[in-house]
Amino acid sequence: MLKQKSLVSALLSLSLMLSITPSVALTLEGDAAQKGLAIAQESDRRDQGWHDSQVSMTMTLRNKQGDQSIRKLRIKNLEITGDGDMGLTIFDTPKDVKGTGFLNYSHINEPDDQWLYLPALKRVKRIASKNKSGPFMGSEFSFEDLSSFEVEKYTYQYLGEETVNGLASYKIEMKPTYKHSGYSKITVWIDKEEFRLQKMEYYDRKKSLLKTQLLGDYKQYLGQYWRSHHAKMKNHQSHKETELEFKDYKFKTGLTKSQFSKNALKRIR
Repeated sequence: MLKQKSLVSALLSLSLMLSITPSVALTLEGDAAQKGLAIAQESDRRDQGWHDSQVSMTMTLRNKQGDQSIRKLRIKNLEITGDGDMGLTIFDTPKDVKGTGFLNYSHINEPDDQWLYLPALKRVKRIASKNKSGPFMGSEFSFEDLSSFEVEKYTYQYLGEETVNGLASYKIEMKPTYKHSGYSKITVWIDKEEFRLQKMEYYDRKKSLLKTQLLGDYKQYLGQYWRSHHAKMKNHQSHKETELEFKDYKFKTGLTKSQFSKNALKRIR
């Protein structure tokens, strides 16, 4: 997904407060594929240089009857120059998932690496590529959704402009080029002013609408980095939904690669 990094890469296409450069504007005059690619590249370009970040998250799961369960998590991300980003998600509550950890290494051209630490079993489980379309910890987000967005892993088509969340937005279609994706395509709306992700529609392998994600309540940090504080993923086939709320974003906190290792995953607290 367009970046909010890792778990909310899925969420995410977050951007620096910059205007479109003349070269990008010129590219947008090309065919639909060139326009779609240019928009994705600009959104990606605007969210560079943050180095590392940390945020607290509340995840609310709701079934089709409206019953809900709430989980508290912490998310850490590390920007890697020349490759995808590293992400670490830690569950703090409730008791039955406390201490569960998820480690993600996104890559530009290679399949992403993902591991799940289950404290009850005291072992780290690697998530196979063919299983990444499965649900993450019972939520409506898949393991695939948790990888940071990498431009090179999709083809693009510009579909036009629409208003979403009250904002004039570009509408583009993305098709995964990597193996074992659970999606045939993803339709994405990105606002024209700041290139922030507003909405995503996910289509399953049979080309039926599977899920819709809406993002909002954006705030800007360090005068540059936009982050969503609210996201909701609705599954149109199971009628379940997952809502995410973020708070206490921190940037450039000094995180290092050693804190994103499989051994570190076993030591999370």
